[in-house]
Amino acid sequence: TTGLVGLAVSLHPHERLRILYTKILGCVQAMPRDAAYRKYTEQLITERLDHVKSEPDVEKLEKKINCGQIEEVIAQ
Repeated sequence: TTGLVGLAVSLHPHERLRILYTKILGCVQAMPRDAAYRKYTEQLITERLDHVKSEPDVEKLEKKINCGQIEEVIAQ
């Protein structure tokens, strides 16, 4: 349990995050290269995706991303 009302445990958080982050990176490609939002988003999502790919332990991944439980990160 996540301990959070209405937020179920993700059975495959790495897979979910890989899919989400890949989609986000694809979406920002439509923005101008010099747009601040695109630059910041690419930097943040690329960093997080690197963590997802390199850290198999969910608890350690949560600490590296530093945005709450992994289920909260998926919901963001």
